[in-house]
Amino acid sequence: MHTLVTGCRGRIGSTLASLLHRDGHTARAASRTPGDLDTTALPAGVPVVACDLGDPATFGAALDGVDSVFLYAEPSGIDAFLAAAESAGVGHIVLLSSSSVLAPDAQDNAIAASHRAVEQALTASPLTTTLLRPGAFASNAYQWAQSVRAHGSVDLPYPSSHSSPIDSTDIAEAALAVLTDPRLRGSAYHLTGPESLTAAEQVGLLAAASGRPITVNTVTGAAWKESVAAFVPEPVADSLLAYAAASVDSPAEVTDDIEKLTGHPARTFAAWAEEHAAAFRP
Repeated sequence: MHTLVTGCRGRIGSTLASLLHRDGHTARAASRTPGDLDTTALPAGVPVVACDLGDPATFGAALDGVDSVFLYAEPSGIDAFLAAAESAGVGHIVLLSSSSVLAPDAQDNAIAASHRAVEQALTASPLTTTLLRPGAFASNAYQWAQSVRAHGSVDLPYPSSHSSPIDSTDIAEAALAVLTDPRLRGSAYHLTGPESLTAAEQVGLLAAASGRPITVNTVTGAAWKESVAAFVPEPVADSLLAYAAASVDSPAEVTDDIEKLTGHPARTFAAWAEEHAAAFRP
């Protein structure tokens, strides 16, 4: 099996490429800007190629000789990518989608929009497609790190909103499973962590792991949007706020799809917090 792994600047892609290489499969690590890749995150022997999912000119060389792809959801070039993949002889694509496509408001949700568009293009193509739909990432907690280090506090618009955060390593291991076991292909999997936690409970686990108190400040949605405006587009911020408001005091769905695919229970947020506690210390 020869797999093109897109998005290798991220933790999921780089971990997956390493896992494939470890298990004796041929992996090719792709990035829009391969010169910016942290090659220390990849084992020796994994080649790096340019693949900008919005630029069809990069598709041919990246897909040459490839029979499977781990794909990030970028809709702008998806039709050209699928045509190039079919021409190259690719038989299976695993899409990193999002559980936002399952939400009742998915039609109007900015986060769901790109994932829905790519899912629809893939399912309409002749290629075998497997959909991975993770919810909130445990690593989203990094958004609080600077404030915790500087002020020992976190501003939250809805401290009692729930999610079931998932460790990115579990997502990479799930991708490894569906890429390497033909029995798992062609399905959709809703990937979650092992428990539903409120935002405030996540902050509490970070405090315990880092060995320091962290105060939760409840702020208005408008104030939160202003604080993230520099790096979160307004439609995405609106979708995040709507999700948080809808999940106040409402536990998030928890599935066992990680265990079904990997053979082990999903990693806990507490374990993630322990592993990354240094990011939350002064």
